[in-house]
Amino acid sequence: MNRIEQLVEKAANLGASDIHIVKGLPVKCRLHGRLVDLDEKILTDEDCEQMAQALAGVKYQQMREIGEVDLGATLANERLRINIFRQQGSVSMALRILSSTIPELERLGLPPVVKDFTKWQKGIVLVTGETGSGKSTTLAALLNEINHKRQDHIITLEDPIEYIYTPDQCVINQRAIGEDTASYQDGLRAILREDPDIILIGEMRDLDTIETALTAAETGHLVFATLHTNSASDTIDRIVGVFPENRQQQIRMQLSMTLKAVLSQQLLPNKYENGRVLAYETMILTPAIKNLIREGKTPQIKSSILSSGDIGSITMDNCLAELVRANKIKSETAFANAQDVDFLAQRLGTRPPGISTWK
Repeated sequence: MNRIEQLVEKAANLGASDIHIVKGLPVKCRLHGRLVDLDEKILTDEDCEQMAQALAGVKYQQMREIGEVDLGATLANERLRINIFRQQGSVSMALRILSSTIPELERLGLPPVVKDFTKWQKGIVLVTGETGSGKSTTLAALLNEINHKRQDHIITLEDPIEYIYTPDQCVINQRAIGEDTASYQDGLRAILREDPDIILIGEMRDLDTIETALTAAETGHLVFATLHTNSASDTIDRIVGVFPENRQQQIRMQLSMTLKAVLSQQLLPNKYENGRVLAYETMILTPAIKNLIREGKTPQIKSSILSSGDIGSITMDNCLAELVRANKIKSETAFANAQDVDFLAQRLGTRPPGISTWK
């Protein structure tokens, strides 16, 4: 077993999610959301180059020419998503350890309404959050639930493929960007000719991808996708803002007609800091929210989410308050990740950390 395999095996045994290889530092891994040393040896330029060449193989020259390369690999019986890149003249690497099993929805700590997503026949469901917030795991659990309950054709476009599905009731085709199709745009242009019922888009990155996703939802498909946004209102603004101003009203109209739900996620340290807890914001589209999207009044969406808790909607700050009350996270963690610190303070009846006076 070579050195990289040893590092991957050690990180996987610890339960780490990522490995970071950087010149001048020991190899580090992300454990329960925090970076810790995985090895004692300080890496040299030569160490990093050798590991990069071993991982990249024939793609090493591509990295040298353009500065970065994405690839997938299996080492020490662990599937990896790898990014190799240059920084300040040296090579660095980020390795994500991919889970080999798809968890059940009920085990993720998601709100009960999320299970309804698997029953919808058409429209767009967006799962959002920063890198490492569990978006891919949530989507995999949703699709696997559909796989066991419905007789449909699922097509995924992923960069790279993270979870491998075993077809049960559904026909499943998983396409990797850069290997099975050149780009998200190319894959999406072809996907509507492949008789899908359900489409997973690994990330809605640009205008063409978003436009095709909207078209797919309008024509009777159920579309799941991710965005790197932290709230429902930010998600609407990000999608609309991709388009030129003269098209934004049309996009708001399409969104109001096709969007079914937005689930925003964060993975936070638990109270004992030996694991992580899922915090979420869920926006289920109501007639009121559809009107706010059409009229461009996204700042008012939060109030509509607050008033539609009976159908499963919840703001991130209310979820954080519930997690504190349930003794799952520290109040300091909640305040550090809140969208509205004053609102959270009122919900908890305590002042934010570092503030000596608060009303």
